Amino acid sequence: MKMTGTVYYKKFDIGWLRLESLDGAIIKVDYVDEAGESDAPDKVIEQCVRELEEYFNGGRKSFDVKINPDVSGTPFQQSVWKQLRMIPYGETISYKTLAERISGSNYSRAVANANGKNPISIIIPCHRVIASNNQLGGYTGGLDRKKLLLSVEGRS
Repeated sequence: MKMTGTVYYKKFDIGWLRLESLDGAIIKVDYVDEAGESDAPDKVIEQCVRELEEYFNGGRKSFDVKINPDVSGTPFQQSVWKQLRMIPYGETISYKTLAERISGSNYSRAVANANGKNPISIIIPCHRVIASNNQLGGYTGGLDRKKLLLSVEGRS
């Protein structure tokens, strides 16, 4: 059964984002190539847009908007997304370190896969995870977007 909520498209410096809310929480922030048909933004989407604008303007280091990534994903993916939210603004960690924090061993590939399935980009900061050799690694939104997000946080 597919859940339907409010869907809203907004263009930011990073490009178009598709924002989706359900039951008073953001459940999705995705990169898209162009805007689709938008619903009128509800209160949580309005808050999300405002906070994202503040983030891109350098005035916000954390997000207060209510999110609920738990409507999708396996328990393991949800544990990865929870750990991602603990990475401080302006800092990066490796996939290996993230894996060690979650499972106590080296499940770097599984963690990288879960990282790529993050339903709430930017707010759940999967862009802060890099390869052990300090290379950027991959990013679902593309490496240019990852570089932009890290430069917003002073880590270019």
